[in-house]
Order: sequence, then C-alpha cells, then structure tokens
Amino acid sequence: MTGQGTAAFLWGGDANPSCLFTALLETVARQPDAVAVADGADDGGEVSYARLLRWAQGIAVLLDEQGVAPGDPVAVTGRRSASVVAAMLGTTLHGAVYVPLDPEYPVPRLQHMLRDSGAKILLHHGPAPALDSAAPPVAIPAPGELPYPEHVLAARRPAACRPDTAFYVIYTSGSTGWPKGVAIPHSCLDNMVQWQAAHSPRPDLRTAQFAPLNFDVFFQEVLGTLRGSGTVVITPERLRRDPVGLLAWLVEQRIERLFLPFVALQMLATVAGATPDLDTLRLAEVNTAGEQLVATEQIREMFRRLPHARLVNHYGQSESAMVSSHILPADPGRWPALPPIGVPLPGCELLVVPESAADPSVGELLVAGLPVSLGYTNQPELTARRFTTIPATPHGHTRAFRTGDLVRLQDGVVQFVARMDDDVKIRGYRVNLTEVDVHLLGRPGVKAAACVAMETATGTRVLRAAVTATDGGPTPDVPAAMEHLRRVLPEASVPLSITVLPDLPRTPSGKSDRDAVAELIAEDSHHRREGTGSAWTRSPKP
Repeated sequence: MTGQGTAAFLWGGDANPSCLFTALLETVARQPDAVAVADGADDGGEVSYARLLRWAQGIAVLLDEQGVAPGDPVAVTGRRSASVVAAMLGTTLHGAVYVPLDPEYPVPRLQHMLRDSGAKILLHHGPAPALDSAAPPVAIPAPGELPYPEHVLAARRPAACRPDTAFYVIYTSGSTGWPKGVAIPHSCLDNMVQWQAAHSPRPDLRTAQFAPLNFDVFFQEVLGTLRGSGTVVITPERLRRDPVGLLAWLVEQRIERLFLPFVALQMLATVAGATPDLDTLRLAEVNTAGEQLVATEQIREMFRRLPHARLVNHYGQSESAMVSSHILPADPGRWPALPPIGVPLPGCELLVVPESAADPSVGELLVAGLPVSLGYTNQPELTARRFTTIPATPHGHTRAFRTGDLVRLQDGVVQFVARMDDDVKIRGYRVNLTEVDVHLLGRPGVKAAACVAMETATGTRVLRAAVTATDGGPTPDVPAAMEHLRRVLPEASVPLSITVLPDLPRTPSGKSDRDAVAELIAEDSHHRREGTGSAWTRSPKP
C-alpha cells in the first residue's frame, strides 16, 4: 500500500456484536405482540414480532422443501413490503444468502444478477416476474397461507451464527457494463444494527422503510429497527417521489426515524418550508447517506422548526456498508456547508493514505475491520485490487478496502473531498460512469462515448453523455440509444441527454477528459438555447 508508512489511523473502539437472530428471539420473547412491521398495502398488515418470526420460520421450512442448502443464494423480488422483510429473515434463518432484486430494474439487469449470483430459487411477492432464469419462481406465502403445523414452525431454529459467512449479496454499478455483486458477511450486519440500536435517541423508534431493495440502507432501516425492538413502517411506493404526500404520511404514521439521500431530504425540507405547522411531526432522527450532504438553508430551517429532531450524516459503500457517522450540532446555525462524514463505527478502523507528502492530512480512505465485505462475487482479480493486503494496523488488521474516496482528516474527524475514480452518486445511488460508456459504445455508429456528472443551477447533480460517430459512418441514432439505456440500466444511471460531438477530448494519458466533455456539452446546450446549435447536436430524452 503506497505511502502506508505515513498513513493516519482512526479507530472506532472495540466491538463484540451479538448475532442478529439471537437479539430478535429475545425481542419476540419479551414483546411478542408488539408491532414489528406495519404495511398498509400488504396482506400482512400490522405484523407482530411473534407473527413475523413464525412467518420467517415458515419460509425457512419452504426453502428446506425446495432443496435449498445453507449457504445457497436465494433471490427475492417484489415491491417493498412486509412479505419481502419476512422472506429476507426466512432466508437468513435458514442459513442461505439473501439476494435482493429490485423489480424497478430493467429485465436484462435482473437476469444478469440472477445468473451471476447463482440463485437456487426466486422468491417473489406479487405476480411471478418474467425472467429467463434457472432459478424456479416461488411465491412468498402470506402468514395465513403457510401449510405447516405450529409444532413444525416452532421447531425451525435459526442456523448457527457464523460471522464470516455471507448474509446478503447486493449488486452495484460496475465498469464492465453490468453490475457486480458484493457479499456482506454477518459480522458486518450484526455490528451495524447493534450500533444503530445503541446510537439512536431510542432503540425502539418507529422507522420508515424508504430505501429500495437493492440499496444497502434498506438493511439499516429494517434490521436496525428490529434489533432495537422498534416498528418498521413500509413507505408507499408512490410517496418516494412525492415530498408533499410523504410529509403528510410521516405525520399520519407517527414516524420517528427516517433515512433519506440528500436530494430527497432537500425536497422534503422545501415542502416543509411551505408548511405552516410542523408541530405534529414526531421525527426524532433523520439520517442521510449516499452522497455529500449539503446543509442548505431549507434543511437548516426545517431543523430549526424541529428542535427535538437531530440530523446525522452517514457514510459507507456497498463494499463496506456502514463505516462512519457524524451528528450535526443541535443549532443549525453552527452547521458547516459541507458536513463531515465523521468518525468510524465501533470495530472499524479507517486509514488515510496521503496522496502527497506536502499535505499528509489528505489522502485515499481505506476501511478495515468489521464493516469490510467478503469481496466481489465471481471477480477474484477485482477483489484482489480493491480489497488489499496491508501491514498490520495498530489494531491488527491486515485486510482493507480501498474506497476510491479522497478525504481530509482534521481533529480526528473525516471530511469527504472527492472521488478518485469514475463512480459518482446520483440521488444517493452509486453510478459507474464507465458502465454507461460501455453500453453506448455497443450502439451502432458510436466510435467513442463519455458519460459525465454535471451540476444544475439548483445544485442538483445529473448525468449527461456525449458520443462521436464512427469514421465515415452515419450519425448515431440518439433516441434508439436512449431507449437501449433505459432497457439495461437503472433509472439513476440513465443520462438526461446524449450529445453527438465531432470528437471527445482526451487527457495526456489517453483517457476521456470528462471535465472537458462536460464543458462541451454545456456549451452546446447554451448554443441550442440561443438558437445557434450546430448540426451535429441531437436532442436528448423525449
């Protein structure tokens, strides 16, 4: 590891997390009738802790009957619901590996995830998905549909807790054109959810389940709440893009804890600013993650009007889940414009490896300890590059994940500076720009392609792309290319426009100069607004 002799180390303290299912069984014994999951749109309705456990045990018995062995991957899809929560717990109780498939993803992407994960079965909530896969689809039974007697369910005990085995495999954007799977072990999840229960103002908060299935915050929402004996309340899908309706729903459902990406938080704060009375909001904690938090005036004002609520900035990646956190001061007037990502969780050791001896406080962030995942599925070379062997740290760690994030360490607190690779965050989702490039390069008539992240006038980050035509070939069909991207990429990865340029600027090393490409796209957009656009520009998304 280059420069590790001068690396700075930050330790989150000792951790000895207990098994998640041990804690869940204790909660069931202590408060069997308390509501674990509330889902107004699901067959489960309000599900007690005792009923949720029996539901999970029934799904584990079902997996036994389907020939699923401990350690086998089990794919689960369907809208966010109590049924999906029960399927996740049933898979874990069985000892299998949970593989979430967001039904909003394009079919080719889901089929890649199914094949790459080697899923033995596809549990689904709602109609069977039209996916071409060797994994047989099996509907998730409702609690009243379990065909097993009580004594069979009660006898189905959780699989033995093994911290070094995979809990789930989640897929994130990859540079090959297809997403890559990341295997997260039980030790990482057990540590994170135990920390979340102890870290929040109360462990048993009534928490909104807002994140999509394929977003790692989903596990923090659900498992962190169940670990603390709280209630998980499924947010209706229609409200995820309706801040006005979401604000009313938060009041109606008495939500106390919320996890939101920055963009969604900003939208909610803007709506709150136009709402005369926020006294009926019961929010005690709002957590944000996925991209740089900006302390806008709208967000500051919302928390001035919610003096009993705190704002917490979280940081992590799919490869290391939850790494650090920072609680913002009670007085929003003391917030910096760009709040830090904070200090590491217990059991986590952070390394800052300087890029330059001139400023040893700035460098790449490496993560060691409990948050680090097992690596990428079926990609040993990539795993070896990103999960590197290092000399023993002060706390004895010899394996670390290279985050690709440039950070500054100041007064024992970590501040995010920039990405060092082609990954960006769009509305909280990680997008690999090279993945978009790869799909554009596969289109007829495209010689070169570059996707870039650009800031709008309101400070929102959006994707745009540029392509060049093959020598002597026809102009690329932009509408067809856009339609192809919508078929194979998740919504957050689809650029708002594709501009055809005569050439793409390059860096001295021969790579696409994305900053220069962004300038050309902005210049072309200006010319089109002024009515002087050149003939080689094609209109964007319809």
